[in-house]
Amino acid sequence: EKFGTDTTRYFLLREMSFGLDSSFSDTAVTARRNSDLANDLGNLLSRSMTMLGKFAGAKIPSPGEATAIDLELADAAVAMPVEFSRHMKEWAFNRALQSVWELISRANKYIVATEPWDLAKDPANARRLDTVLYHLFETLRLINLVLYPIMPETAQKMATALGTHSQPDLNSQAKWGVLESGTTVNPGPPLFPRLDTKEKDGKKKKREKDPAPAGKKKKKSRDQAAQDDEGLITFDEFKRLDLRVGEIVAAEKIKKSDRLLKLTVKAPEERTVVAGIAEFYEPLDVIGRQVIIVANLKPVKLMGTTSQGMVLAVKDGDRLILSAVSDSVQPGSKIS
Repeated sequence: EKFGTDTTRYFLLREMSFGLDSSFSDTAVTARRNSDLANDLGNLLSRSMTMLGKFAGAKIPSPGEATAIDLELADAAVAMPVEFSRHMKEWAFNRALQSVWELISRANKYIVATEPWDLAKDPANARRLDTVLYHLFETLRLINLVLYPIMPETAQKMATALGTHSQPDLNSQAKWGVLESGTTVNPGPPLFPRLDTKEKDGKKKKREKDPAPAGKKKKKSRDQAAQDDEGLITFDEFKRLDLRVGEIVAAEKIKKSDRLLKLTVKAPEERTVVAGIAEFYEPLDVIGRQVIIVANLKPVKLMGTTSQGMVLAVKDGDRLILSAVSDSVQPGSKIS
């Protein structure tokens, strides 16, 4: 009732080794959902749908000649169902799903490496762009195919979005080139909206108060009243913050720093933002991601690099998660 059947099934089969005791907690399920299902799978489908809508009229294009990077993705996509089936027959459900998510990660990196948004700027690259988009969506079709026994509702939603309406059959469809050019996709709502994390006990500790003398109401001094309001801001003050969605188009490590990455963020103009996320993200992991930035901070110099903004992130225990919107939007879109 709390997480839905597909999220629960995924957690049980991915997190646990079949036949062995395992732990379960709401926090662990939420982390898996937000990381694997929302950030990885959901974001891959959403980004792909957005690009196909912008660059190909929401129709699967006919691919041109494949290059080495395309063939590598195609080979990995065709090999995945074989590995998935082998692990499933061995009751190693967690390993079966790990093979699927390795392909999802490869597909996300393929987007970063091929840069469809740049290809779309030059009509001379039209055939190359068509090839990239076709390989991306054929990979999504194969990912969708193996998800049916794990997350049937999600798999059906993906099939509807991808325009594949035939009965799923691993024996006949686990090959390359099944997706027909000209197929119209049907983007829908996010597959897995991110869940908010809550306090473990769901309760806030009440602040202890000094008891007032019987029959008397204790008055606050001006200083005490000011302390109570400390940290609060007015709506007008909040409106001064320029929060925008930015797209990371380049990233590199800053020399002599283990914590800092130098990001080039489009919002919609390109700007340099220094972010303390290097302990949690490699440069290739963030290129192409959409993040939330504070765009009107006074520029500051960090390790010799001028930073023109701040990237928002969430600290969850030992993890750091970049803040983002639930679906792809135009870089520079304001958050209000």
